[in-house]
Amino acid sequence: MPAVVLGALLSSPVGADTLQQEGWAQKSLEPPPPAPPPPRPAAVPEPLAEVVIQTTEPKFVAPTRRDRIGRIWAPVLIDGKGPFRLVLDTGANRSAITARTAELLGNPPAQDGSTRVTGFTGSAVVPTVHVQTMEVGDLLIGPADLPVLSDVFGGAQGVLGIEGLQGKRIYADFTHDRLEIARSHGERARVDFTTVPLKFVRGLLVANVMVGSVHAKAIIDTGAQGTVGNLMLRNALMRHPPHNPAHEDIIGVTLDVQSGEYLPAPDIDFGHLMVRGVRITFGDMYLFQHWGLTQEPALTLGMDLLGSFDVLVIDYARQELQIRMREAPLPLGDAARF
Repeated sequence: MPAVVLGALLSSPVGADTLQQEGWAQKSLEPPPPAPPPPRPAAVPEPLAEVVIQTTEPKFVAPTRRDRIGRIWAPVLIDGKGPFRLVLDTGANRSAITARTAELLGNPPAQDGSTRVTGFTGSAVVPTVHVQTMEVGDLLIGPADLPVLSDVFGGAQGVLGIEGLQGKRIYADFTHDRLEIARSHGERARVDFTTVPLKFVRGLLVANVMVGSVHAKAIIDTGAQGTVGNLMLRNALMRHPPHNPAHEDIIGVTLDVQSGEYLPAPDIDFGHLMVRGVRITFGDMYLFQHWGLTQEPALTLGMDLLGSFDVLVIDYARQELQIRMREAPLPLGDAARF
């Protein structure tokens, strides 16, 4: 199975350290070129014509399809530069940027400070950069010291965490590629939306759900690609675990890798909303231990599920999700009986 990238991010200051990235180069073997002709007077180069590349790829909100997992990107101005494309991550208590983004800002990492970040699969010490402001919509953050991470965001330039989202309303329209981050005015859900109540647990958005016949805590994690369950949920669902389950590697923002069992799951019941055909990667993930969620059934809902809706509203003031389903729900996998 392909690897899944998960982006939960927690951090705390520590001593200095560094991370490295590996790259690759491609070479070709060709016969030796013929001897060059006698030199001629240098010609004045003609100006290059502007090349315009057009694309139909979404700019802000990409839906989950059969061949890809959706994403939510926020166009963020950092110290007045940009906008930079940051993954909106409701599972991260802090924003972060890639090393390349720090270069574009002309802001080298601090030599006298670093921070420990905790991802889904492990923790690591990374450098930080200091910025005065981060701005998108009605959201204004700063000053802040941002962790500098390796590029594991699928081409995005960092992550936008939950700092400053208190009292805000996120509106993500997957059909029309529209993202709004604005102050919540307490708007009730429209008649064509379903409401899911949320609770704040250590800054996380948590919904109480039923997975089949099992009560579970579901963390809303827009920074994660896949849906992941802890071992307590797997054991509660399966009286007889399969002998040869498919395995999937999960890569966190710290580049640590953990493996889990990739299995079809029963329906997930949100109360007034039922989601069918979800597949869950089950494992003893590092972040479940960090959150203290190893003794009760729990799962994180990633963009494989969240990106399958037509519109997703996260209202921090009302503490609820407001969801409009697609006309034809997207099958994300084969339903299972447990």
